[in-house]
Amino acid sequence: MPLSEALDDVRADLLDAEHLVRAVASGRRKGADKPPWRRVELRWVDLKAGRRLQVTAYDATQAHTANHAVGGEAEAAVADLLGTAFGHWNLETAARTVQLRVTKSGEAAVTARRRESAVAPDRSHDRSKHRLLPDDDPVLAALGITDDQGRVKPSRRAKLRQVEEFLRLLDATLTDALDAGHLRTPTEDAPLRVADLGCGNAYLTFAAERYLRTVRGLPVTLTGVDVKQQSHDHNTELAGLLEARASFAVGTIAGVELDDAPEVVLALHACDTATDEALARAVAWEAPVVLAAPCCHRDVAAQVRRATPPAPYAQLTRHGILRERLADTLTDTLRASMLRALGHRVDVVEFVDPAYTPRSTMLRAVRTGVRDDEARAEHDALAADWGVRPRLAELLDERPGGGDGRA
Repeated sequence: MPLSEALDDVRADLLDAEHLVRAVASGRRKGADKPPWRRVELRWVDLKAGRRLQVTAYDATQAHTANHAVGGEAEAAVADLLGTAFGHWNLETAARTVQLRVTKSGEAAVTARRRESAVAPDRSHDRSKHRLLPDDDPVLAALGITDDQGRVKPSRRAKLRQVEEFLRLLDATLTDALDAGHLRTPTEDAPLRVADLGCGNAYLTFAAERYLRTVRGLPVTLTGVDVKQQSHDHNTELAGLLEARASFAVGTIAGVELDDAPEVVLALHACDTATDEALARAVAWEAPVVLAAPCCHRDVAAQVRRATPPAPYAQLTRHGILRERLADTLTDTLRASMLRALGHRVDVVEFVDPAYTPRSTMLRAVRTGVRDDEARAEHDALAADWGVRPRLAELLDERPGGGDGRA
């Protein structure tokens, strides 16, 4: 479909102040300048001054909201956004959902589905804080986060926060990887393959599948892996109820075999060296994107406790609580260094941990293929200074090709 024709249809939906529920623009068209915003959300709201088109634009750190009056003001705002080289538009109206993706050739691939029953737009201006998944999304109810009225349960607000933080990190990481060409653009015939290693009850698994497919408009298939048969049975049943494109396998992270290598690997709160196993599997699969949020670091902590610290750093291990924090930092520093050595761009960022109180770290790795031999030398020197043997290095060095990560 010609892009100009498809965008005219989008324009009509965006300016329909009676029937638009929500619209989201994200991503970048191939070969075009990067949009000034990671994503933009649009919805009509009722203020004291009258109905307004609310446009919320997200940069790397915060949201910027502007309200535009019906008529020329709203039309100008919409024209400006449609003139920006976003690669994806996802619209929800009272009667249908529409997903538009700009192809490599500059055409529009459009998927439109009619709703089984019409929905009423929520035009309250004080709606909950810019959720990536709205509070009334069925997946949140199925996970027990909201009640049957779409209201967040007081006891589950922390879990919702964890889901939202994760989705924002996932969204930003995939957008950057797609824009840079490190991750292929998926299609309905060849959806993006995502694996969640150590998925447990799959809160984030289902949230990721729902967000990527219905909000971002990215065709995905998601496989969750967990050692417990109970988790498999529970998650499989829930996937059927939600009509999610997700399947589940029983097995260890180190031993599970998947039919096709995943392109995005998630390891969210895998305990201790299970995170190392997940990172090693991601390297073996040559996964373009890895998101890992370690749970604990007992292996290196025990080694640090037994070793003689390098001078003049003995004071860092004198007190138990400081020694544990040092072990956390040392473990993730070594992991990041090893991934960089094997051709990944790595960021270590904050992420909400499962206890919902302190902040924890997430390793975001995007495979660029540019090896960094200096990073491996620094990794080995740091490990030697502290007298530790990082499990990730052991796993990768045991592979054919050794620490080069070559099969």
